Amino acid sequence: MADIIIHEVGPRDGLQAEKQSVPTAKKLEWIRALDGAGVDIVQIGSFVHKEKVAQMADTDELFGILAKEEHKAVYSGLALNEKGVERGLACGVQMFCLGVSASDTHSYKNTRMSAEDALRRVVAIAKEVLASGARVQVSVQSAFGCGFEGRVPEERVYRMVGSYLEAGLTNISLADTAGHAHPAQVRRMFSAIHDLSPDIHCTCHFHDTYGLGMANVYAALESGVTSFETSFAGLGGCPFTKVVAGNVATEDLVHSFQRTGSCKEINLSELVNVAQEVSNYFGREMTGRVHKSGFLSY
Repeated sequence: MADIIIHEVGPRDGLQAEKQSVPTAKKLEWIRALDGAGVDIVQIGSFVHKEKVAQMADTDELFGILAKEEHKAVYSGLALNEKGVERGLACGVQMFCLGVSASDTHSYKNTRMSAEDALRRVVAIAKEVLASGARVQVSVQSAFGCGFEGRVPEERVYRMVGSYLEAGLTNISLADTAGHAHPAQVRRMFSAIHDLSPDIHCTCHFHDTYGLGMANVYAALESGVTSFETSFAGLGGCPFTKVVAGNVATEDLVHSFQRTGSCKEINLSELVNVAQEVSNYFGREMTGRVHKSGFLSY
């Protein structure tokens, strides 16, 4: 198995749809534990208006504090526009995540722009981020289907990826925002995208809306994907899609990969502790499994 990159998105994607506010101090505790556990990238938050996603109101403060501390993980942040990138650069974001939906309906709900208009804007912003010296990952959201529109033409996704590649943007994620992906589709699409350029680095982001999250992870892995976005305890979901459902759980993914000999450098016990703390904080059972069942060590 090739070197795997785990991109923990719990502090952003995991928390963004939660109505119960999480204090900054509690977020810092979880983020530091994730860094200590050895995950490669931690997505701290998103640079959106606090009235739109109140849970992300302290993103600038979080980055400001964490940027002054020693850490092994790369700290990433989601930005939707130029103002978000400006805020991120001011507080020390190491890696920007910029995305465009393949669905016009989802795009309008998320950014108030059509997919094509958003694509042109994000490409320009991403090039500015690279010029600043920061890392950038661009994504196609709703790449495998849309909760509002249903099937998303695969050719549209390939065109968007092609636009990224033409702009010199090779770190590209496909996000299953609505959770519609199935393994055959995942294999087909990632195989086709890898054929577009030898320089492309693909990331996948799967929601477990219909119970196929982990199956889709392995389909992506078989298609050459080595970077995976997951969330502690399986928490999360886009508040601007039709059915809000959780992500593949980070601890479940790492447990599965460790059983095949990969991701041994990650402290699974620490990930499980974080997932349990998240579940206890919100006072409900989470969709992740390993933090409830325990993990196998043989």
